[in-house]
Amino acid sequence: METIRTTDLAGNIGQRVRLHGWLHQTRRMGGVNFVLLRDGYGIAQAVVADPAALAPLQGLGSETVINLEGRVVAEAQARGGVELHDPLVQVITPVADPLPFPINKPALTTTLDTLLDHAPLGLRHPAKRALFRVQAAIMTAFRATLDAAGFTEIQSPKLLATASESGASVFPVDYFGRRAFLAQSPQFYKQIMVGVFERVYEVGPVFRAEAHHTSRHVNEYVSLDAEMGFITDHTTIMTLLTEVLRGIMAHLGDRHAADLALLGATVPAVPEPIPQIRFQAAQTLIWQQTGEDCRGEPDLAPAHERTLGAWAAASHGSDFLFVTGYPMSKRPFYTQPDPADPAYSNSFDLLFRGTELVTGGQRLHRYPDYLAALAQAGLAPEPFAGYLEAMRYGMPPHGGFAIGLERFVQQLSGLSNIREATLFPRDSARLAP
Repeated sequence: METIRTTDLAGNIGQRVRLHGWLHQTRRMGGVNFVLLRDGYGIAQAVVADPAALAPLQGLGSETVINLEGRVVAEAQARGGVELHDPLVQVITPVADPLPFPINKPALTTTLDTLLDHAPLGLRHPAKRALFRVQAAIMTAFRATLDAAGFTEIQSPKLLATASESGASVFPVDYFGRRAFLAQSPQFYKQIMVGVFERVYEVGPVFRAEAHHTSRHVNEYVSLDAEMGFITDHTTIMTLLTEVLRGIMAHLGDRHAADLALLGATVPAVPEPIPQIRFQAAQTLIWQQTGEDCRGEPDLAPAHERTLGAWAAASHGSDFLFVTGYPMSKRPFYTQPDPADPAYSNSFDLLFRGTELVTGGQRLHRYPDYLAALAQAGLAPEPFAGYLEAMRYGMPPHGGFAIGLERFVQQLSGLSNIREATLFPRDSARLAP
């Protein structure tokens, strides 16, 4: 007998089939009992009229691994409109120990720390599974959209001889007696590869050694990076990012409606164009909206981003807002200054529902400009020799962006803490499981 998935039951009405998975729940309701099996795709219900059929489960609890055989019957009141009748249960891996918390309830009712301590179990909850299926779908759509636009996927090294971004903390590593660092981003390598493929992207982990413990930061996360050559300026990259977001949202809406519904999440519309505001104008708007005068500050605080997000939603009906022209003092040395006002940059952040989601912009591309920028930053050129070689021998105007995957999922799903959107979070206090 063929073993099928729970999602295939509706196509096998009248047939006797076999499922395998985990015992999600047993419900004893007098003369009629129910067995719920959960596999990697959904949950199936079996109706047990003969109590003897439950004998193999005597003394066992949830998460026991089982085979469940039965006849598929249409039933409007059942999950997915089908259920199994005349079931036979075979135990594969018995579980008698009580769980640290129940995972067969509609919602997990434990604390975040307890959930993270027992992540191998908590991740089995249907809502958690839906969350990370959505996360996987975002990566799939990111790749597909850029593949269709002529991009080539690359994988850059995560062990580096020097820090990949100026001004950010790094994790040092003992590399055969030499000092190395975990990569803060693939920035230098994706720029180098513009000189090879012209358009590249990468999906991979990055590491930031800031000792923060906030609801929107972790020390290891997945970055969705893209870089392309022969651009006009940073607005070319903003157009590309808009196309990528549309591709992601279309894929989620088409393929993952059930997962999103389980999470209570909605796919936002990506307007054409996404509204934008200059950094200085944004600070003036914040002052007008809140009375807080942040004009002259080099960056936006999270509270400022929330104010701007609320303004974008109210004034433009948009969950997204580009903030452009950040001060050069808060951007890495490789950022292209605004030709009209060199104190500001050809760069942007994209806010999604009031939180910074994407940073991007135009890069320098002329070798002498790099030497001048490094000198201005007080950095010697020697540690950047390989990177600078690409600029020395002909690099077109180029730029790119980076999306933080876990923060994307956090904002999309309305989660209060980014650790809920991270499979196995790494922060200043957590290194296991």
